[in-house]
Formats: sequence, structure tokens, C-alpha cells
Amino acid sequence: MNPVCYNGGAHDRLIHEADQLISHIERGSMILKLYPRKRPERRSLSVRRETLQIIWARAGIPPKNMFEGALDIRDIKEVRLGKGSKHFERWAEEVKRLESSKCFTIYYGSEFKLRAASFAAQTDKECEAWVKGIRFLIEEAVNASYPLQIERWLRKEFYAIENAHEKKLSKCFAVKLFKLKLGRISRVKKQHTISLKEVKGFLPKINCKIATNKLRDIFQEVDTDKRGEIGFDDFSSLYQKLIFDENNVHDIFDKYSLYCKNGSTITLREFQSFLRVEQHDRLGDDEAVASQFIRDYLRDPQRDIYEPYFTLNEFVEMLFSKQNTIWDSKHDAVTQDMTRPLSHYWISSSHNTYLTGDQFSSESSLEAYVRCLRSGCRCIELDCWDGPDGTPFIYHGHTLTTKIRFMDVLRTIKEHAFVASDYPLILSIEDNCTLPQQRRMATAFQDVFGDMLVVQPFDKNETCLPSPENLRRKIILKHKKLPEGAEETSFSFRQEEVKDLDLRNSIKNGILLLEDPVDKEWNPHAFVLTESKLYYTEHYSNQQETDAESDGEPEAEAPVVPQEELHFGECWFHGKLAGNRQEAEELLRNHAHLGDGTFLVRESVTFVGDYCLSFWRQGKVNHCRIKLKQERGVTKYYLIDTVCFDSLYSLITHYRQHPLRSQEFLITLREPVPQPNKHEGKEWFHPFCTRARAEELLRKANTDGAFLVRPSEKDNSSFAISFRTQREIKHCRIKLEGRLYTIGTVRFESLVELVSYYEKNPLYKKVTLWLPISEELVRRIIAEPDDNTVYGTPGYMDPTAFTSKVTVKALYDYRARLDDELSFCKQAIITNVDKPDGGWWRGDYGGKKHHWFPANYVQEIEVPHIPDGPKGVVDVLGAVVELVVGDEGGAPRWLVRIQSPQMCGPFDMAAPTREIALEWLTAIKEAAISASARSLQHKKMERTWRIAKEMSDLIVYCRSVTFNQERIRNKGFIYNEMSSFPETKAERLMCQQETPFFLKYHTKQLSRIYPKGQRIDSSNYNPVPFWNAGSQMVALNYQTPDKPMQINMGKFKENGGCGYVLKPEFMFDEGYNPYSKKSIEKKVKPLLVKLRLIGARHLIKTGRGTTSPSVEVEIIGAEYDSGTKLVTKTVADNGLNPVWNDICEFEVKNPDLALIRFLVQDEDMFGDRNFIGQAVFPITCLRSGYRSVPLTNAYSEELELSSLMVHIAFIISK
Repeated sequence: MNPVCYNGGAHDRLIHEADQLISHIERGSMILKLYPRKRPERRSLSVRRETLQIIWARAGIPPKNMFEGALDIRDIKEVRLGKGSKHFERWAEEVKRLESSKCFTIYYGSEFKLRAASFAAQTDKECEAWVKGIRFLIEEAVNASYPLQIERWLRKEFYAIENAHEKKLSKCFAVKLFKLKLGRISRVKKQHTISLKEVKGFLPKINCKIATNKLRDIFQEVDTDKRGEIGFDDFSSLYQKLIFDENNVHDIFDKYSLYCKNGSTITLREFQSFLRVEQHDRLGDDEAVASQFIRDYLRDPQRDIYEPYFTLNEFVEMLFSKQNTIWDSKHDAVTQDMTRPLSHYWISSSHNTYLTGDQFSSESSLEAYVRCLRSGCRCIELDCWDGPDGTPFIYHGHTLTTKIRFMDVLRTIKEHAFVASDYPLILSIEDNCTLPQQRRMATAFQDVFGDMLVVQPFDKNETCLPSPENLRRKIILKHKKLPEGAEETSFSFRQEEVKDLDLRNSIKNGILLLEDPVDKEWNPHAFVLTESKLYYTEHYSNQQETDAESDGEPEAEAPVVPQEELHFGECWFHGKLAGNRQEAEELLRNHAHLGDGTFLVRESVTFVGDYCLSFWRQGKVNHCRIKLKQERGVTKYYLIDTVCFDSLYSLITHYRQHPLRSQEFLITLREPVPQPNKHEGKEWFHPFCTRARAEELLRKANTDGAFLVRPSEKDNSSFAISFRTQREIKHCRIKLEGRLYTIGTVRFESLVELVSYYEKNPLYKKVTLWLPISEELVRRIIAEPDDNTVYGTPGYMDPTAFTSKVTVKALYDYRARLDDELSFCKQAIITNVDKPDGGWWRGDYGGKKHHWFPANYVQEIEVPHIPDGPKGVVDVLGAVVELVVGDEGGAPRWLVRIQSPQMCGPFDMAAPTREIALEWLTAIKEAAISASARSLQHKKMERTWRIAKEMSDLIVYCRSVTFNQERIRNKGFIYNEMSSFPETKAERLMCQQETPFFLKYHTKQLSRIYPKGQRIDSSNYNPVPFWNAGSQMVALNYQTPDKPMQINMGKFKENGGCGYVLKPEFMFDEGYNPYSKKSIEKKVKPLLVKLRLIGARHLIKTGRGTTSPSVEVEIIGAEYDSGTKLVTKTVADNGLNPVWNDICEFEVKNPDLALIRFLVQDEDMFGDRNFIGQAVFPITCLRSGYRSVPLTNAYSEELELSSLMVHIAFIISK
């Protein structure tokens, strides 16, 4: 057993204590387990060290065999003492007598919203042992070497296969246990082995696809005892043979012959040479240090020798490991000057920190604050509203989001504020409270935070913001402050602005139904009524939100059940023949030319559950029954009683290699009877149709669900369905695997069966195949003189009516010379772009639609596939609203219908009751009248600020003020004032109109950017342009796993993940322009990057099926540097160890602003790309050479064992 790993300076006594505690909890103890939906029960709780899991089982059942639940220690984020979880609240009566010192909760998971497992020990000492022991094991998991991680993962998978087998045979075991008690049979020792069939079922889980015969050969090679079953050591060897092929080592490490002279091992000196020459690593200069690196990596006592070495497999494995990461670990510590003013740093900032999901109906949670703070976030938001007991609540006001108590939030913040970072925490207070409750808030801030709260300036004579160093472990409040001498109720004026949608200012919101235009079903949507518009979301699931503390009980390891029997995909297996014995004989006679031994296997009709072997011999068809029997719960197959096989596949394989003997003859099975091609006569099958021809036909027969099936042009053994769906033509791959036709993960025994299934069930989204493109229809389509004539037919739509997805950005100014041309300035965004040949494109800009512009004045930009807010919006200005009563028993009975002159037709939404429908009717009518009145008013609005003096007195450095550029120009920058901007306003001012002003502004003052109100799904905007303009607090929704948030997490990895990153020095220069590379030419040296993307390991996709991965490499930073630099080819059906060896070379003009992003995607059967993993790093924080890129999930949590391997070189341009 490997010892617990600690930092080098850890005391021996600590190691001894850790070993004792871990040994204790490994033995296990009886403990009370709390559940979300059932009463607490006693369970046996223990640690399984070899897989690094915590497992629990019912009392009296051996926990390491049939356990009830398990969780991986590598997924644990925190173990917390006490009764703080919702499980204890849920069962308050049952646990009221339990002391907090006996209770603990484990928070774990790989998403923003963590799950929880809560327990109560029998004694304080037992509880302390568990809490401390788990913390030691968390540290051990973090520091585990790569080989140890592989071994633990393999054991976990091996045990999962075993457990699945045990559960399958649980009834059999129950009978045996009963017999044991009666003394009728002797106890049988468990063998801990798995079969070829179980290994084949395991392969899809690791995204490995391999032919059954090849897998059989590898299995037999590692099955040294020739038992047809393998134990863990053989299973481990099989994995190594799957993932590493010595014959292909050149593809992964092209220079291996230079450092592996004997072809099998890399000696210590060869490893030192590799470090010096390829990795540019000083580790290679010191033999003792390089030697220790190998020992620490292997952690094998038998290899702890004077001159350690790597085997070739171990060396390649090391290249993929985290120990060889591209990330330079020196940046895991604070490396930057922390004595500059706060305004000189980018500050990691959160928006709507309290939410775990969307802004409409998600849960407000204390754990959301914990998650953000422990992620290094240094600016969090508190949205405060009056509470019923005189103390505020925190939630997203006027929405369905849940509420949390203000005092609980403050206590949570205090507990977790400085766990991840010692540098100052800023609380952005969104204050919607009355004066009395503001006073209670002010008192609470002081009572809870005490000396941590900043209530006085750091220096009375200061002229700029203090530094993060000066404010270590301090909490700063961001809030409005009364002017000197002002009363609590004061007045100010602001210019009327277009009011950004904010759910907190909504008039009414709730759940109503809309009719789906495709399937005509009424589905729930979230609706929000504001002063002038009605917004609704894409879809609303009324399923209750999962409790952040594990409303879904963690389950035991998922059983690895084989998708099918080994024989099911083999060409010789014909399943259930419709014509039974007669059809089998006819098939054999038709293929008699293949000679004696031609055969097929079919399901027996006479003996249900058995099979029949039919074969051709000397001009006759022979039939043999293949029988089945059970031996110790395992199915055996045989023709002869004395020769049994564990699968039908093994039986047939045997008789294709050894003769089948009977009294009358001796014959070896030879060629299988080919599968019949029943699709060849179908109207939808086009044997000579190409992809281009299919698209041409489907464009003319333009309706969703029109389809044809054709052979694949790329692969002779594959087919494709070409079909129309939602404005486009899609092609879906059909792979012929053995005798089965596979589409995604679904398998069919014939193309006819496949098409028949998708004529009744949706193939893509909600589209079913209903209009086959037959030869007759093709002739009619060809005869059609003009495409446009079909578009006039009811049910058909002109594709040109759909908006183009192409968007471009202007590189230069352009003034129109003709009336049908666009005029635009540099940086202008032109949408709906058409790209005809000839150097001129057409698009929409500045109110002009489909006007011409020169193509060489623009560049295409990527429009993020991020939901930008509501699905739809209805303008209620001047609208007529009425109640429509539907028929009883039909569609929804109560409809609210909205009509206006601007709408093409009425907009109907359904309510569950008449009362709710009338409430909406009244609210929309009143909003329509008010909106009409407001549209006539274009004057200054008076606004009342209500600020309690007690609250105002606590505001020192982050005084929230409305941005007034003219006031700043007259009075100068005021360092302790700051303004907040919605992304739309910030983009207009900071990134377009007033960039030089804001660069100067941000040297002295702070600003905070937040998502526009339309993002009710809590999606995020691109933070990079705002960072480049100097804004410090670019606040994002941490709970949303989108690309902007992944960029944010990558950005703040730098400087020890402390939440503060020092802006580069050139950003404080007078002439700096984020859009001009000339402004930094004399100050910044460009970086030439040479990248080879070699391969990957352990790419795991969500859902079923085998990954077909590709990788995209992107630079994100200054606009002139940003863009995709490499997109690899797609490797089909291999997520275990794909190899690409694709190269690219590019220059980064401004490396100090540049992030590099690796995105791994799976290409599905429709050619769509789906997320697998990603990694984002500041490019200045990387190491050169052959390096691994550890991948993370959408939430930036590390994926187990998943990594890319690259070779990267950086050359500083002169």
C-alpha cells in the first residue's frame, strides 16, 4: 500500500497520525446515514483504499462486495463538521438529540452545484477520525502519481464489472446462502475474475471500439491460465495492450529512438538528456533530482534502485500524465507584485452569486457562495430584499427563485472568505431594502465580520486605492453612499436610458403553455412581463430542482452490462428468420457455391431460448441444436454435453478452428451465409446517389422529413440517411458492423428495420422520416422548372427567408458609393451576411438590410453558440389582449391571446385556470396602456435614493455612483468611486466610443461589468474585450458552464489562483490602444508558437456511444491575435488513445493578453460537434516541449485521466 503523500516539510508525526486514521476508517464503522427522501438508517461506512472510495452498505453485508453507495474521494471538495446540511434540516426531529460534534457532511461532485452525503457517528472521536481521515485522503488523491491513479481507476472498473455480475446473480446467491445455512452445500470461494463477454461490455465505457476477434486474441494472450476468465492483473495487462502499441510508438513520440537506444527502456541518463534537449528543463542538469523524479513517479519499492529507469510504455504514459503538464507550476503560487493599487488588477468577479441556475426559478443557495469563494472569486453579489422578520432575504427579487437568510449568507461568507485566497473580498450589495432593514444590515455586517470589515481608509492621506497586500483578509462593501451632509432620503436626476430587462423589475412572471408548431403539444415556458415587453424562455422544466445537497442519492457504481451477446453482431448469426427452418435451407442452397462448411446460426423456434446451427455438407442442409444450461449461475452453450462454452461466439469460433464430430461425419465450419439485403428494392434506397446529388434533390423537395438512404462515399461498408430538418439538410451515418446497422448507439438487424423505426420515432430533434424520395418523386423534381415554384406550395418555406448565420466585423471604415451599399466604421458588426462570388458580399447594418459591401474590408467572426436570453419577445405596446375559451376536453381551455398591428398573427399562451389567465390578461392590458403613455415621455426622470446613514458609513472604497462622464472630465477621477455597467452599455462605451477615456479611468477607478438582463438563462458574455479595456471586475455567472466562464477560470489560474491578476505595464501607457498592435510594438515582444497536437487519452463522452474526437486550438486575447489556429481531423470511434499529429504555427503579437484554449469535441452521427473537454491557460504560463494538457469538464473541473499530448515551442521574435 502506498503511503499518504504530503508536502516535503510535513512532520513525521503528521504522517503517522494520517496512517493511523486512514487504517481506522479503512476497517469501517457503524454510522447513521441521512437520506434526502427516507429516514436516516444505520449503515456500515468504510474506505476502500485500492480504489480511493468511500462506500456504505447495509449492516451485515460485506461492504466491499455488495455495497449500497459509493463516492470517489477525488471528487470531494470539502468535508464539513456539524449539522449544517439540508439533510439535517429535513430530518430535524430524528436527529435533534444528536450532538453537532458527532455529525459531518461530505460535499462532492464535478459541477457547480455539489452533492452532499451526511452522516452521524456514534462518538465524537469517531466523527473526528472520519473528518480528519477524509481530509488526509483528499490530499493523497491530489498528490497521487499517474500510475497509481491508473491502477485505482482500473480496480474501480474491475470491481464495477464484478459487482454487476454479482447483482445479476443475487437471486442465485440468495438460494446458495439459504443452502449454506442448511449445510447442504460447501462454501464456494469467490474467484474475482471476469470473462471475455464482460470485457467486451466494458469497452464502450472507455470509448474503445475493437473487433471481437481481435479482442479475443488479446484476451487469450493475457489469459495465462487459459481458463476463459481473467483476474485483475491480467485485466490490467489487457488495458495496457489496448492503450499502448509498441509498433506505433513513433506516432506518439517521434524521437524515441534517440532516448531509448535499446528499444525497451529509457535509462536515467537518457531521461536527463531528454529533459535538457526536448523539455528545456533544468531538472535534467541534476542527476539526483532527475532520479528522484522517476522514483516519485513510479512509487514502486521494487524499482527504488540507484539508477531508476522507465520502460517504454511507462515513459509514454508519463508524457500524458499530470506530472508532465504544460502548465508551469511556479504559477500555482502568487508571483506578481501585490503592492499596487486595486485598480491595477483584474479581479475575479461573480454575478448573481447566490443562484445555482437560471434567474427565473433556480435555487438561491448558501453553497453557491461557498463554491464561488473556494474557486478564488474575490467579488461576490448580495441581492438584498426586505424579509418578514425585520432582517433581509437574499434572492432574485420578483421571481420564482428561492430565498436565503441574510445572516446565514454573512456567516457562510465569513467561514469561506479566505480559504482560497488571502486577498481582499468585495461584497457588491444590490440593496432593495427599506431604511429600517438597511440599518439591521449595517449592524449585521459589523457584528459578523468584525475587524475584517473595512470601515476606515487604510491611509488618511491616500490619493489612490490601497493595494491587495494592504487589504489582506479584509472585506470591502460596494454600495451607494450618501453625499456629505445629505439626508437618508435624497434626490438625484439621471437621463432616461433604455431600461435593460431585469427580472427584479418585472411586473409579473410565471409558467404558461405554448403550442409546439411541430408536434402540436402544449409545453411549459417561463414568461416575464416588463413595462413594455413580454419575454418567454426556450423551455421550462417543472421538474423540481435537485437539492444542492444531493437530492439525487449517490448510487453505487453503475453496472457495466454488456450491450449485447458477443454473437449478436456476427455475420453468421441471422437472428429469428421469418421463414424458420425453410428459410435457412433456402439461404444455404442459394450459397452452396461457397462449399461444404458454409453455415449460419439462428434462433430456434422449436426450442425457445436455444439456437440452431445450419450448415451445408455434400449437397444437403444439416441442422444441429445448440443447447443452453446453467452452471453456478452462468449460462453455458454446447452441442456435446462434455464440451461447453461460456458464449455462443466461443462455440462457433471453436468449431471454425476444430472439426465438429458426429458418428456420420467430421466437418469444420467455413464461410458464413451472407446477410440478405432487404433494402435494395425499397423506394427510399438510391444505390448510386452521391451526397451532392442527395442535397440537390432534398433542396427541391423542400419539406422536413423528406429523406433517402444511399451508400457512403467515404466508406464502402457504410450508408447514410440524407434528410431535411429545420431549414437545413443533414446526413446521418449508418455503420455496418458485422451484420448490424448502427446509427449512433442504436443497432438494427436491417436497413428496412432502421428506416421503419425512424418513420415512427424522431431521428433528429422532432423530425421523423415520412417522405421517401422515390424514383418517381425524383423524376417529378427533375422536371420542376424552377426551385421557387415549390416554395409557394402550402407547407413549404423559402430557405432565403431564413437568417444567415454568418457575421463579420469591419477591419476598416467604408463609405457607400451607391445607394445599395453599406457605410460602416471600423469594428462595426455586420449580420445576416450572404457571400456570393465576385468580392462583394451583402448584409445588414445600421438599419439597412441586404446591402452590398467589399468582402476584403471585413473578417468573419464566430458567433458563440450561447443562449443569449429569452427564446422570444412580444411587444405589448398598443397590443389588444383577450381571453379565449377553448373546447372542453381538447387543447388547453384558457388562452390569453395577444394581437398587435406589428404581429403577423395572434400570439396564444395557455393558463391552467381561468383565474391565472385573467391575472395575466389584466397585467398585460395595464402594461400595454402604461407603455403607450411612457412612449410619449422623453424627459429627465427623478429618482429617489433611500440610503440608511448606518449603511452609508460603512462604504469606504467602492462607492457606487451612476456613471457621468462629463462630471469626471470636470472634477477628475475619484479613486474611491466606481460605476457598474450592463455588458451592452460597456461594449458601446469601453470597446467602441470611449476606449481611450476608459483606459485612463481604469488606472484610477474600478468598474464592474455585469450580464444584460435579457440573459434570464444566466448565460454569460465574452469577458475578454472588457479586460482588454481595463475593467477590473468583469462579473460572470459562475453557475453556468459556458465558454466565457471557462475563459474566466483560465484567466485567473495565474498568480496562484488568488483572484487578482496584475494588468501588464503597457496598459498604463498613454498611447496604448487595445485594437492597435502598433501601440505595443516597442514594449512587447511577439511570440512565435509552433504546436503539434499529437494525441489524447481517456476522452469520455456523456451518454452512450463511442467518441469520434477532434481538437480545436484557439487564441483568445487582443483582437488582432484572436482566432482559431488549428482544427484537427476527426478520429472515428476512438476516445481511448486517438492520434492526430496535426501541426500549426502562429504568432502572438500581445502574449500578455493571450489565452490558449484547447477544445475537444465529439462528432456525432449527424456531423454535429458535441463538447467532451477543454483547457484554458494564459500563454505566458506554459512550458515548452512534449507536454500533457489535462482536460477539464464544462465547469473547469478536472476529468479523470483525460489529457491531450502536444509538442509546443515558443520563440520570442526579435
